Amino acid sequence: MNASHSAVAETIAFVERHGYALIFGWVLAEQSAVPVPSAPLLLAAGALVRAGKLHVAPALACSVGAALIADTAWFLLGRRRGGRILRLVCRISLEPDSCVRRTEDAFVKYGLDSLLIAKFVPGMNTVAAPMAGGSRTAYWRFLLYDAAGACAWSGSFLTAGYVFSDQLEDVFAYASRMGSGLLVLVLGLAAGWIGWKLLQRRRFLRKLAVARIAPEELRDRLKAGESLFMVDLRARLPLESHAIPGALRMAPEELAARGRELPRDRDIILFCS
Repeated sequence: MNASHSAVAETIAFVERHGYALIFGWVLAEQSAVPVPSAPLLLAAGALVRAGKLHVAPALACSVGAALIADTAWFLLGRRRGGRILRLVCRISLEPDSCVRRTEDAFVKYGLDSLLIAKFVPGMNTVAAPMAGGSRTAYWRFLLYDAAGACAWSGSFLTAGYVFSDQLEDVFAYASRMGSGLLVLVLGLAAGWIGWKLLQRRRFLRKLAVARIAPEELRDRLKAGESLFMVDLRARLPLESHAIPGALRMAPEELAARGRELPRDRDIILFCS
């Protein structure tokens, strides 16, 4: 047995020995906003369930329990800190301009039902819990919907791993044959994906044909008595403890329809984050 085969065998043996603790810790880390995707581990756990190395109930309980612990922490932080927590979470995202907006739109349209699919949607996974906390939702209601979503998410990957265990074995065998070449391929794909996302973000910012203004500059202009018209483009979800005084509040998609409400004789400041 060569070194690559030995490494794969040792990895599988480690997962077998520490499967439940590994599932709990890995899911807890991912749901805490650490960029360590747990889907591959849950797929492997499903395959080990079929092989009789793990049991489905404890594996599911570990995954759901870890997700609920992390989500509860984010929920409480969202309740206490509101938008600041959302901005903190989105700093680690490659799409900070859109991840909050997509989740806000989902909450406005579907309410707590959006928690049922949040873990399946990139960018929405970690943001959903603090946003629910900021919306002043009762904790027991959040916990009910979040638990259902966590069960659906965990169960889906465990089931997929169980059903496609033979194919996963083929993947492991191919990975062992590739050896270090697999690591190079994975790193290359990851670098390409990150580069593509950064390029998308740069193009998006380039398309914004609006002048940006720093908060300090806006404050100074208001203190100087300039007649500025403020438009608050944040979604209707009450994330902030108080609204911007004197600002017209609307959703971004309403700008075209409500254009007549905007003055033509003074500068307009659009607040969107």
